[in-house]
Amino acid sequence: MRSDHQQRDTHRRGERALSIGRQWQFPRSRQSYSHAIPLKYPARMNPLTADQAAFMLHTLGLPALRAEHTMTTAVVAAIPPGRADYRPHPDSRSAVDLAWHIVSAEIKYLDAIATGIFPYELRPVPPEVRQTSDVLAWYTDRFEPAVKRLETTSGEDLLQLVDFYGLRTFPAIGLLQLILNHTIHHRGQLSTYLRPMGAKVPSIYGPSYDAGGFTGGVARTTG
Repeated sequence: MRSDHQQRDTHRRGERALSIGRQWQFPRSRQSYSHAIPLKYPARMNPLTADQAAFMLHTLGLPALRAEHTMTTAVVAAIPPGRADYRPHPDSRSAVDLAWHIVSAEIKYLDAIATGIFPYELRPVPPEVRQTSDVLAWYTDRFEPAVKRLETTSGEDLLQLVDFYGLRTFPAIGLLQLILNHTIHHRGQLSTYLRPMGAKVPSIYGPSYDAGGFTGGVARTTG
């Protein structure tokens, strides 16, 4: 049998679990619990400081941006000439439209981090951008200047509050992880277009089969 001390300890843990559970109010219907409504928490997170925002940008954000840029450029460049209009389904974006969505959103977000102003509108496709090579040239011309601008953005400026589509307001530095997620997500979509178009998938987070792949931990070089 358990001692009185063990029983009291178990009782305290049970009460704590119930207390945590009461912080969430779930609907009584049979609908998904994803609609749970968070109740008021007893404490808030400490606000982000300018030094912390600068650390997030220079130590984490900019290196990640540059790494992802290399892979995004490779995927867009792999779209074969003359296949810009390819789409795997009538409801899907075409290859060129998806490529434009990826790169134009990225530049929009990087500019918004630096200025503290987040435009709601999607950037329209310029008349001169017709092929994926045009998308790639547009992206190449604008990525490095946008990053250089971020490199000189102060921690205080990174804390400017931005209005994200009227849904919520948060410091501009918060846009950085959002656009990284956005680029990675849609680039993955675009990479699935390549083989059906007759193209080879470049290496992204490791050697792709088309780029050699792995055989027993060693890059495949033939076949």
